[in-house]
Amino acid sequence: MLRYFTAGESHGPALTAILEGIPAGLEISPEYIDRQLARRQQGYGRGGRMKIERDRVKLLSGVRGGLTLGSPVTLQVENTDWVNWEPYMSPVNADYEPKRVAVPRPGHGDLVGAIKYGHEDLRNVLERASARETAARVAVCTVARKLIEYFGMEITGHVVQIGSIRAEDRTLKEIKKQIEKSELLCADPLAEEKMKKEIDDAKEKGDSLGGIFEIIVTNVPVGLGSHVQWDRKLDGRIAWSLMSVQAIKGVEIGLGFTAATLPGSRVHDEIFTGTNGYYRGSNNAGGIEAGISNGQNIVVRAAMKPIATLYSPLRSVNLRTGVEELAAVERSDICAVPAAAVVGEAVVAFEMARAFLEKFGGDSIAEIDARMKIYREQVSHV
Repeated sequence: MLRYFTAGESHGPALTAILEGIPAGLEISPEYIDRQLARRQQGYGRGGRMKIERDRVKLLSGVRGGLTLGSPVTLQVENTDWVNWEPYMSPVNADYEPKRVAVPRPGHGDLVGAIKYGHEDLRNVLERASARETAARVAVCTVARKLIEYFGMEITGHVVQIGSIRAEDRTLKEIKKQIEKSELLCADPLAEEKMKKEIDDAKEKGDSLGGIFEIIVTNVPVGLGSHVQWDRKLDGRIAWSLMSVQAIKGVEIGLGFTAATLPGSRVHDEIFTGTNGYYRGSNNAGGIEAGISNGQNIVVRAAMKPIATLYSPLRSVNLRTGVEELAAVERSDICAVPAAAVVGEAVVAFEMARAFLEKFGGDSIAEIDARMKIYREQVSHV
């Protein structure tokens, strides 16, 4: 079983992750992971925290000489800002009062977390609920990304909408080319300029913006996931992984919600046969049927709500006094949809790797290579 855990607070010493189940013999380097961490920090509309942190990963276990050992991989991303927060966040002697938060932000986990865990200081909630946690997820899931890339799969994320501005559709080739030079990970340059203007307007008003990003996985083998149990369905697991990312409020695969507005004759992908076996005339299913990958590109979109911290804060209540006050303001972004797209790539890559290992098994890359060769021969005629 491939699984991971993350730990650490936003202003604590570091973020840590442990990955269990990655096979032995996979080549991995800190530099490969650091590239994804850097992508997560980029994007027009990011806040002051990104000017402080330069995320770098440390591999603490499970890797020797650049190759995984088959044992748990431990990764750590240090928080540069810890030096300023140690007096207030120390695990031993912490001074609560200077950084105490008593007024919850609407739309954040502040209030419900405090009620659930019995905290009087909302910082005990927000430090872990913060999207800073996604740095650890990008680090650990990038190891899984390396695994699926080794076996031929590729994953691409891009922004399709910010606020009211939506990008025009592009081919995958165009998307890959354009996002390399985009500050918003958007493949439509004209839409990107309008998106930037909308972000600037939101910043001037002390507001925030959400949006939609799309993840595309190519070269996916047929047969990942299963129809036989609810928790083995690949689409369900992808949706779950994306919904677990902070601020994500909706997920759709393929046509998604549009499919509900059309007759079946315009939704379902017709099946044909040719010299290379079966194929479909369209990909409205988004590469997954009955919870199983069908060999087409997996296409999934996620909707991110606007960030809960507003520099022109909404009304709330001081939990210590019971008096109405404006919500607390923590250092934050105006728009983090491009960063969310990078996190989305990471968590989808993990689910693809997990389903891949369940299908093909093996404790080493060499063993999986042999099983993949047999499987390819079995399905080459269909």
